[in-house]
This record gives sequence, structure tokens and C-alpha cells, in this order.
Amino acid sequence: MNTATASYKLIKKIKDEKFDVENLHLYNLMIQIGIRDLQVAVVDSTSNRTLLLEDYILSSAKTHHEFLDILKALFGDHHILMAGFWKNVRISIKNSKFSLVPSSLFVKEALVDYLSLNSPVNPEKEEVLYYKHIKSDAICVFAINRNLYQWLKELYPNADVGFLHQSSVLIEGTTNYEESNKKDTLYLYIDRFKLHLITLKNNKLEYYNQFSIKQFNDYIKYIMLVMKGLQKSQQKTEVILWGYIGKQSPHYQEFYKFIKNISFGERPSYLDFGYIFDEVQDHHYFDLYSIHLCD
Repeated sequence: MNTATASYKLIKKIKDEKFDVENLHLYNLMIQIGIRDLQVAVVDSTSNRTLLLEDYILSSAKTHHEFLDILKALFGDHHILMAGFWKNVRISIKNSKFSLVPSSLFVKEALVDYLSLNSPVNPEKEEVLYYKHIKSDAICVFAINRNLYQWLKELYPNADVGFLHQSSVLIEGTTNYEESNKKDTLYLYIDRFKLHLITLKNNKLEYYNQFSIKQFNDYIKYIMLVMKGLQKSQQKTEVILWGYIGKQSPHYQEFYKFIKNISFGERPSYLDFGYIFDEVQDHHYFDLYSIHLCD
């Protein structure tokens, strides 16, 4: 194994038999980039059929330069990621550099100021972007390393390229889900070493936050803290769970000890999935799928 290949590992790949490389101009490419992982999905814009899903683990990088080198190696070895003829490309960024601002208070010239309230930002090295939620009154301001941003933009000069933050993807996804749920619900998304908590009120965003997880007890601690702060009943509030946790895992059994009304979320109905996706549990990759909702 060469050094480039050793810098990342493919841990899941699902490819639909209807995927046709000659039809990339009809396909939407969705990419989600984290510090230690990357996910890819391809959706046919004419049928909303999910044609490809890939999940990678990335090696630890000490600098942004090393991280970009890992991505360049992965993309360079990939059979389609370097192609430039997609219908559109949506890229979701997973990091803690974000801030949610009510649209009534939003001023485009104050992006750095909004972001500085929650995290340090270096305008000389970071691109500060924003996304207006479709089904919420919130605007997400977030940062991405400028070299990474410019490299991704240059990769797809002929496509409609949009950048998002993972928080926005999850908010859009849960808002869409609640349109048919209509209950007092706390939504959980368990990422790799992160917990995302979301609540909605009258189908509008009420609460969102993400928490770093170092040990399992942290999950319970943050869930109970948020439920208490929002005055939600530990016995009556419905809790919907998506993310990297198995239905038979010991962790899920521990959740059930503290939260009686907990269940797994479903796969989104706005996408079509062939039988080959049956090997992926329905509650996995909710954030990746939800990129499809964002414009």
C-alpha cells in the first residue's frame, strides 16, 4: 500500500446498478467533509434515486496542508470525484466553526462578527460563508479553510457548486421529517465523536447544538441537560435517533434505560433507494442524505 492510499480507508460503498457514468450531467454530487472522515452520495436529479454512497475514514492530519494532501490523494484516486460535468455539487462541512443567526438580525457585512461569538476565526486563512435555511428563520454562518475552499471550487468550474455546514443539513432534514411527525420530539444525531441535538416548535427551529463526546456518559449528560433546559419530559418526550449506532448495540440499550420513548429515525422519503441499499440501516447517513434538501 502506498502512502497516498494509506492516508484514507473506504469503509462502506453502495453502488446502484442504474449508475451510468455517461449521465453525470444529470446527477447531483453530495460530499460531506469532516476532520477524520468523508462521505459521498450521488443522486439522479430526474428520479431522485440514490445511485452511490461511499464512506471514508481519513488519517489524522497535523496541519491544514496535510489534510488537503489527504483529500487530494483520495479525489485523485477516485473514479468520478474529479469529473467536472455534474448537474450540481453540494459540499457539507463538518466542524465547530459556525453560528446560527435569526434572519431578522442578519447583516451580510457582519459575517466575521457573528462567527467570532462562537469560535475563533482568521479571515486571512478562512473563507467565511453563510447559508439561508429554506424551512427555518435561521441563517448559518460558518468557516472553511480558504485553501480547501478554493481547491474544491476549482475542481468543478462547470457545475453549480454550493457549500453548507453540517448543522444546516441536519436542521433541514429534521424540519422535513417533522412535517409528517407532528409530535413533541427531541432529535438526536450521533456522529463520530459528536452529538447533535435539535428541537423544533411549530415546524420552526427551536434549538440546535453540537457537543464533543469523549466517553459514553457524555451522551446522557448532554441529552438530560438539554431536556431539562427546554422543560421536556424524560418520560413523555419522543426522542428520534439517527447516526452511527446499531439497533442492537449496548449503547442503544443504555439510551433506553434513561429515555423510554426513544426510537430510530427513518430513511428520508424524498429519495428513492434500490434494494442494494438494504444493507445500510435506515437511520444511518441521515446528514448525507439531507444535503439533497439544501439549495
